[in-house]
Amino acid sequence: MRLSGRFWPTLRDAPADAEAVSHKLMVRAGLIRQLASGLYSFLPFGLRSLQRVTAIIREEMDRIGAQELQLPIMQPAEIWEATGRYGLDEQFRLEDRGGRAMVLGMTHEEIITWHAAREIRSYRDLPQSWYQFQTKLRDEPRPKSGILRVREFTMKDSYSMDTDEAGLARSYDAHAAAYARIFDRCGIVWYMVESDVGMMGGMGAHEFMAPSPAGEDTIARSPSGAYAANIELATSIAVEPEFGPIPDTPQAFDTPGIGTIEQLSAFTGLAPVRLCKSVVVVSDDGPVMALIRGEHTLHEKKLSHVIGRHRPAQPDEIRGWFGASPGSLGPVGVEGVRIVADTTIATGHYVTGANRDGEHLRGVVLGRDFVAEVADIRNVLPGEGCPVSGEPLDLEPVIEIGNIFKLGTKYSVPLGATYLSADGHEQPIIMGSYGIGPARVLAAAIEQRHDEAGIIWPKALAPFDIHMVLVGDATSPQAAFADQLFDQLSDAGFEVLLDDRPGTKPGEKFVEAELLGCPIRVTIGKRTLPDGPLEVQVRSGRERHEVPLEGAAAAIVELWGQLP
Repeated sequence: MRLSGRFWPTLRDAPADAEAVSHKLMVRAGLIRQLASGLYSFLPFGLRSLQRVTAIIREEMDRIGAQELQLPIMQPAEIWEATGRYGLDEQFRLEDRGGRAMVLGMTHEEIITWHAAREIRSYRDLPQSWYQFQTKLRDEPRPKSGILRVREFTMKDSYSMDTDEAGLARSYDAHAAAYARIFDRCGIVWYMVESDVGMMGGMGAHEFMAPSPAGEDTIARSPSGAYAANIELATSIAVEPEFGPIPDTPQAFDTPGIGTIEQLSAFTGLAPVRLCKSVVVVSDDGPVMALIRGEHTLHEKKLSHVIGRHRPAQPDEIRGWFGASPGSLGPVGVEGVRIVADTTIATGHYVTGANRDGEHLRGVVLGRDFVAEVADIRNVLPGEGCPVSGEPLDLEPVIEIGNIFKLGTKYSVPLGATYLSADGHEQPIIMGSYGIGPARVLAAAIEQRHDEAGIIWPKALAPFDIHMVLVGDATSPQAAFADQLFDQLSDAGFEVLLDDRPGTKPGEKFVEAELLGCPIRVTIGKRTLPDGPLEVQVRSGRERHEVPLEGAAAAIVELWGQLP
């Protein structure tokens, strides 16, 4: 592409509300523009990179035998009603002119299953794997970080259909291997981690995560890679404190004005690990007291798996149920309230509230002094032991770039997607669902690969392989050489951008070239001719090379091959 007359609107400064590096650089480099909150347009150069991601994904999906199709964005609400997912908070809902309830697709499990129910008849039709690139719409409550959290985006979603769980395992593994190749080809660092099934439901799930300070997810990971899980699912081996002798019964003591774990720790001289924190929530079935150790925080989603939907209790509700303020609560003597204790509370004895303001109890033991359900309901802390290897766990912010789910029969049963087995029995299709966000891959690549001057694209994702900067006008001798080199590199299979804009200062061209971040920059100016050398810069590290004019194209091809 010759840049003269083309649309490439760069900016000197990032938007005032931009926080993520990828957001700032994609706007400044002229890749995207915001239409409204959570709605972004991809401009020509941004679209080129997005198309490169989708091309890689398409190749790897085809490689595992998946077939591409395209499903409607607008969908009848009754299909979603059949699976119980109509009315989700993130769902855009509308009516057509006939009053029929419709939704804008936030995902396509229901629709793919609806088609499978009508097209698949026999075990001879299985296995199947179908995929698409399609727009998704979600009423995201807090759009932020540019294209990382949006209300409209393109997603590659694929769906596997098998006769049994063994077939699902093969399809799942095939997609996991394809995803590994995709992300490796895209040149980003990534982890595959265990994850919660969330609103998708099913039998199990993994996420593919790219480490980045801009990430809104967190994973727990052992340094050796023996274990990795989303913080929503992660477990750990907590520190085991020295408890000392267990009192025969809980012992009350005064704690005037004490209302927090920090205050209680300072007052008693005991580390938070020896204290028990009581958190009261309200489920659909009434109040629940959740117990965690003082150094931990309650994990809301883990608790949801135990008690279902819930909300924080209000101070007046707490006083009505327990007769005390939130900072003085404990499980001893509580009646008519469900109690769920974290697994760490199952051993040892703790200081808890006494359900009287200004008073606590020492030596409280689960099983002796109170009864509770025991479950993992806490956040993992960095440095706690890996449940597989025992190594200290690291917590790392990450960007989710892909996910895979074992759906099982969650959608096939309510939507009647069945097949006739070899012995003539009707059986539900066993399904899997697999997603990748191409735009998130771009953002993750930028988050991981940039410097103070701009983007440093991996070879596979750059909008252009080579960025040629012409210093001089169209009538200059160097312009003729630039045209010749442009043609030679293009003929060699490279995507080349030639900045031949008249009237643009050389310094501005160089700044914009580094901002855009193509892997190789070639500068052609007055000093290039007649004898050279040609200046070639590798964007990563800004290493400069001097290349003879004779055979320059071949030398650049060789240099390209040396890039990681």
